[in-house]
Amino acid sequence: MGQNELAADFFDAAIGLLRQVRDAEADSVRAAGELVADTVEEGGRLFAFGAGHSALPAQDVVYRAGGFAVMNLLSVPGMVGVDVRPATLGSALERVEGLATTVLDAGPARSGDLLVLISLSGRNAFPVELARHARSLGMKVVGVTSVAYARETTPRNPSGTFLKDHCDVVLDSHIPVGDAELTAPGIPAPFAPASTVVTSALMQAVMATAAGALAARGVTPPLLRSGNVDGGLAWNDKVMAENADRIFHHH
Repeated sequence: MGQNELAADFFDAAIGLLRQVRDAEADSVRAAGELVADTVEEGGRLFAFGAGHSALPAQDVVYRAGGFAVMNLLSVPGMVGVDVRPATLGSALERVEGLATTVLDAGPARSGDLLVLISLSGRNAFPVELARHARSLGMKVVGVTSVAYARETTPRNPSGTFLKDHCDVVLDSHIPVGDAELTAPGIPAPFAPASTVVTSALMQAVMATAAGALAARGVTPPLLRSGNVDGGLAWNDKVMAENADRIFHHH
């Protein structure tokens, strides 16, 4: 099997998943986008969180050209990305009970805010506890997860539930358990994960929907421009000043 053929196979797998998610999750994406628009219109703040590689789609919508200025990363030291050493610590922290409640209580999120919570498996203690506690505080929760894990794996948290059980809206990424799209002779494990591509697309689809929903209500979406186009930095300074009480990544 040639390398080019494997590359084409991955693109085909990713495109197939994107089409599947586009069609199957259309109603959920619309609902999530409306929820984001409601929160912005009512003066609430937006937060995104994902642990490990699920942090990548969360970061994809924070402080970004073409993105909402009021979307913030819920920062948890040691869990956002793979920059912690040892890398296994991030995975271990996801299984620590009580940590999510502590993190949320110590941070700026409050009633009326919205949390987009990304967890591929949705089975570990941290995302489940985070979603439950956020809702108990009066926050809305949009969960981005693979519902297949809830069918095919067992929960890894004391409640015996999954992230999908504690959300106002669930977006199913349709990623198969194991998150690797390809197998090939001579390669001993499945490879080429597509969860980042698909989950990032879901996140951007939700934010695009929210922008359209706000515009339809006569509300200007608080969008950032690229700092690399003329006038972009001045535009961003104005948007950030107007929304300073809802932005936590800039001061």
